[in-house]
Amino acid sequence: MSVPVANPRPDDEIERVLVIAAHPDDIDFAAAGSVATWTKAGIEVHYCLVTDGQAGGFEPDRDRAEMPAVRRAEQTAAAAQVGVDQLHFLGYADGEVEPTLELVRDLVRITRKVRPQRLVSPSPERNWSKLPVSHPDHMATGEAAVRAFFPAIGNPYAFPDLDEPAWDIDELWIMEHPETNHHVDVTDVIDQKLAAIEAHHSQHRDPTQLLARVREFLSRNATKSGLPESHYAELFTVIRL
Repeated sequence: MSVPVANPRPDDEIERVLVIAAHPDDIDFAAAGSVATWTKAGIEVHYCLVTDGQAGGFEPDRDRAEMPAVRRAEQTAAAAQVGVDQLHFLGYADGEVEPTLELVRDLVRITRKVRPQRLVSPSPERNWSKLPVSHPDHMATGEAAVRAFFPAIGNPYAFPDLDEPAWDIDELWIMEHPETNHHVDVTDVIDQKLAAIEAHHSQHRDPTQLLARVREFLSRNATKSGLPESHYAELFTVIRL
């Protein structure tokens, strides 16, 4: 089934955005440029990281017990590159995420606490044409986020034990979905996005080559979206209730 035509709220109607991701660096690859445009516009952006990414990296000599702290520090530095200083870490085990009631509850709690007008999450659907973005943790986080988005966040009778009251939110932006319906021109903030990606030092074997590939991918997104030459874009699937 095709996704509906996008109908996002204008950014000037948005005060706060919450971006949910499975691992540190997921947001930076998929949405850091858009985040930078929002913070430049005066929008407050929060990150919610489900895991600490402790199963990632290419440093065989590093004590793996250090990885949660390393990756939290890298994500905090990356977020600062795009104007974000509000990060919420849930501490789930990397590689073991499932869309459990516990995770849905945690995402409902964070969203009600932040009170955003826009929720951003991974896709719950596998993208066969770009399989690496469909890590099982991404899909599980995406499924839990969708379950939280509707109907739980706005339902006062869902998770009534939470201290945070129900919050009405009607806009979901999905990252890395197989079918996209909206783009954000990130040309003016491309250097911030690349700096955010580069901040994840433990994850990159060849940063120069990686950043060149990111530029190329964002350029193709822009061409696909009808933007002029030498532009860059991030793609989303926007759902409105």
